[in-house]
Amino acid sequence: MKITFPDKNVREYAPGTTGLDIAKSISEGLARKVLAARVNGEVRDLARPVDSDAAIEFLTWDDTDGKSTFWHSSAHLMAEALEHFYPGVKFWVGPPVENGFYYDVDLRGKTISNEDFSKIEAKMKELAKQKNAYVRKEMPKEEAVRYFSDKDDEYKLDLLEGLEDGQITFYTQGNFTDLCKGPHIPNTGLIKAIKLMNVAGAYWKGDDSNKQLTRLYGVTFPKQKDLDEYLAMLEEARKRDHRKLGRDLSLFMFDDDVGPGLPLWMPNGAVIIDELEKLARQTERDAGYVRVRTPHIAKESMYKTSGHLPYYADSMYPPMEMEGERYYLKAMNCPHHHKIFGHMNASYRDLPIRLAEYGTCYRYEQSGELFGLMRVRSLQMNDAHIYCTEEQFAEEFRAVNDMYLRYFRIFNIDKYVMRFSTHSADKLGKKYVDNAELWLKTEKMVRDVLVESGIPHVEVADEAAFYGPKIDVQVWSAIGKEFTIATNQVDFAQPGRFGLEYRNSKNEMETPICIHRAPLGTHERFIGFLTEHYAGNFPLWLAPHQVSILPISDRFNAYALRIHGLLNNSDIRSLIDRRDEKIGRKIRDAELQKVPYMLIVGEKEEQEGTVSVRQHRQGDAGTRTIDLFISDLKAEIQRQTSV
Repeated sequence: MKITFPDKNVREYAPGTTGLDIAKSISEGLARKVLAARVNGEVRDLARPVDSDAAIEFLTWDDTDGKSTFWHSSAHLMAEALEHFYPGVKFWVGPPVENGFYYDVDLRGKTISNEDFSKIEAKMKELAKQKNAYVRKEMPKEEAVRYFSDKDDEYKLDLLEGLEDGQITFYTQGNFTDLCKGPHIPNTGLIKAIKLMNVAGAYWKGDDSNKQLTRLYGVTFPKQKDLDEYLAMLEEARKRDHRKLGRDLSLFMFDDDVGPGLPLWMPNGAVIIDELEKLARQTERDAGYVRVRTPHIAKESMYKTSGHLPYYADSMYPPMEMEGERYYLKAMNCPHHHKIFGHMNASYRDLPIRLAEYGTCYRYEQSGELFGLMRVRSLQMNDAHIYCTEEQFAEEFRAVNDMYLRYFRIFNIDKYVMRFSTHSADKLGKKYVDNAELWLKTEKMVRDVLVESGIPHVEVADEAAFYGPKIDVQVWSAIGKEFTIATNQVDFAQPGRFGLEYRNSKNEMETPICIHRAPLGTHERFIGFLTEHYAGNFPLWLAPHQVSILPISDRFNAYALRIHGLLNNSDIRSLIDRRDEKIGRKIRDAELQKVPYMLIVGEKEEQEGTVSVRQHRQGDAGTRTIDLFISDLKAEIQRQTSV
């Protein structure tokens, strides 16, 4: 049989050769690292034979599916340890998740607490050292039903009900056997570092009318060093949590009387919003955008025209009845912008037309999904819609991506990827607009621009918007935490639905292409990201207070006020600490508030017309005249925003 590798190299093997043996034929080093194999797109155990021609890719710890397989196998190892300490325990599901794995278990009246973690971890390590193989076994469904009936296991019997007749797969390692479709790593010995993270309650099948099970979370690594680095990263992430820093720095708040998911921006947070909007306005003006404003509600008929109803109804607030009409809170800006374009009577000479707005939208996120600023119900979006001809599309789409790249440089975002989401052919007319030809054509247009621009991207099927392909912009913070901060979408459906047209060079009416883009995402999500990215140490241009003036005593408050006025006249944000505290306490508090610069003023400074400068996290920065200090700050702000 012929085996094709990712580099397109082809080798011949005897039918029935296992994935592991194929890996060994390449190198023993690869065979020691490989965790699973992707065979013709299916992730499989290395012990499974390959029986016919196939494309094969070997998955290691560095691959997402490799990690997933590793953590799935670790969940089974944890289950084996739980059986040792809790005889008779029953298991529901134990999947891998983004950072580790969990297992939902019925402890039959017993409990697990944090104090039990160490003994379970120790048992897992003991079992891992036995290097027991994960052995796959197929059996008919009726035999599997008998197996779990004998064990009186209602959870696995319930799982079996949802499986089709045919071969059911079991996996065994050591003394533990479970119903499982796999895949798994070759043996437990690959699991070197183990940490149980949390224990919580979880209703069986997510239904609060069912019994509550125990959900035990864990994470494992192939090296202890990897686990140590991960735990250090988690500790750093806790310090950077935007919810904590938001409270500490008085950026935003939530209030029960206002409602969950509806943030209130405090003065410090409002400063950051103003600076981001100023940056966006200037950037978009330079790129030829014009600004518009639209209302927060609209009639039901408009959302039916756009197609958002019924596709998007579950994410919209319920309608309001007024004067015999149904109105919805605005969940997206695009239909309003389409209406504006429709009234512009544009010709091909006017295109492209770029309409921009920091529009406020409202989306009904489920209560359990709300999370600080990352998942909210009220959001202010850096939105714009570009109406262009097909010939203009590539240039416009490339310009949008270039805008993203400029923002990445300004905010020191070094790692990013564009997640290009396409449609699924078998869901046309259901999940997606039913026009196969336009889907393929538009996706090719997007793909070509991404490839020609050399922008890092991955392509993901069946995650497009209902009206066209989209790009989700994934970025990583300074400590490697991944965020989705923005989206970029191509729309070939809504312009036609709204009857949008322009007069082409032949004096004929033609429908434009629409590009939806939001490079800075929403204020809520982007400021949440920036807070964690910078650990609250915002760059000078973005800091709520750029300078803290610290008089040594109240005798120098008048001089501090004069400095404050000069800074204010130069558009530099400052505050004066007039408290009756020692200067050391004032410096410490300014450090805690992460103010970029501190100006210490006393008798010497007042007499000489100078300030003693301290820089956040760096200490004494010398003495300067006020004019020189202001000039230096303006130059620093210019450098930070002119990347």
